[in-house]
Amino acid sequence: MPDYDRTRLRPGIVHVGVGGFHRAHLALYTHRVAAAGGDWGIVGLGLTPQDASMRDVLERQDNLYTLVERGPGEPAVEVIGSIIGYVHAPPGRDDPVTELVAAPSTAILSLTITEAGYGEPVDGRPTAFDRIAAALAVRRAREAGPLTILSCDNLPGNGAVARRAALAAAERVGGGLSPWIQEHCTFPNSMVDRITPMTSDADRAWLRDIRGIDDGWPVVAEAFRQWVVEDAFAAGRPSWEDDGALFTDRVHDWELYKLRMLNAGHSSMAYLCALEGIVYVDEAMATPPVRTFVEDLLLREAVPTLAEIPGHPREEYVASVLERFQNTGVRDQIARLCIDGSAKFPTFLLPTIAAQLERGGPIDRGATALAGWARYLGVVEASEQSFDASGDLARRYGAAALADPVAFLDYAEVFGPELRDAPRFRAAFSTAYERVAQHGPLAAIAAAGGRLGAGKA
Repeated sequence: MPDYDRTRLRPGIVHVGVGGFHRAHLALYTHRVAAAGGDWGIVGLGLTPQDASMRDVLERQDNLYTLVERGPGEPAVEVIGSIIGYVHAPPGRDDPVTELVAAPSTAILSLTITEAGYGEPVDGRPTAFDRIAAALAVRRAREAGPLTILSCDNLPGNGAVARRAALAAAERVGGGLSPWIQEHCTFPNSMVDRITPMTSDADRAWLRDIRGIDDGWPVVAEAFRQWVVEDAFAAGRPSWEDDGALFTDRVHDWELYKLRMLNAGHSSMAYLCALEGIVYVDEAMATPPVRTFVEDLLLREAVPTLAEIPGHPREEYVASVLERFQNTGVRDQIARLCIDGSAKFPTFLLPTIAAQLERGGPIDRGATALAGWARYLGVVEASEQSFDASGDLARRYGAAALADPVAFLDYAEVFGPELRDAPRFRAAFSTAYERVAQHGPLAAIAAAGGRLGAGKA
């Protein structure tokens, strides 16, 4: 149990989207600060019908849960106490949202709502930000003070994205809310990083049988964690830096490190390994051609496109990524990495390819990763594929690639003209696709590195 008095924690943070990542990241930082004497607590807020499951589990457990950190040695287990309440407010129940967001005690509204949560309304259904904006109008009317809206989603410039979404929702609410938000709310950019696989029944059983903790929804994570944040908080914040958070004005550079190395590394191995029948990330990294492919992709294709952060060499970051991927304790699944390729590749990998095309650098490994994705979409049964919000559209282009590989590049929602119309990229993609189709993923991976006499190293 936490060794501090949870009754002294005040509800200064309201967090929308209490899932595994939040509980392994922001909630952990806040818990550690509380253990050192801080008084900030978190109230979780679930806005979807599916969030009822989290509400029920936390309610039964007095909002406590277990974090299991898995590395090469014995797992570390900690019961987290920073969440002091949870409110479930599915569509149609706006009063709880209003009361939480408009409460003077709320200083930070944090979010993990995935990329889709920042979009425009669909079919007239209000978005999370529509509901937040309506509550902000009440906060303004009550003169409840300034508020920080802190995105913890894995988005480039997540603070700027949250600002745009909030202001767009404010315009839909009307009443001159936008100027008030611009004056009274801040939206810090942040880079969040921790591998957090889905909790399995085996995780629950291990925790119960080996550690004697019966937890309905523990969270499992790697030992590594990182949080880089702009120090732009309108109404105070916990001393998260005491537990390792880095406050800096270079968040964008850190984002690019993570997006083009860790995230791109994950996505680039994902579909090729799925086609090969590899189940776990550590299993993939124990396969020599895959490990070499990922390492070369990062060092030879990604690193040259990145500005180095003083004191944090790019090559050291690559080494840490490879070490994390090899972690046999986490057992991260390849299927998880295959989720939402349509949203991930344009952010994670395509900027690297575009930069290398401009500078005349190597692109074969990136092209091979995309060829693996196209082949996966074309030959794996749709019911067996990982979720993609644009899956039906992506599969149409994957099917077209079976007859003509470069037809996949007509997927305009992913490939802009700077790539789609680039002869060198089209040739590299077509060659990589044919290698995957004729010789298999591992042979295509080896060829991309030039070890079969093909491709540009």
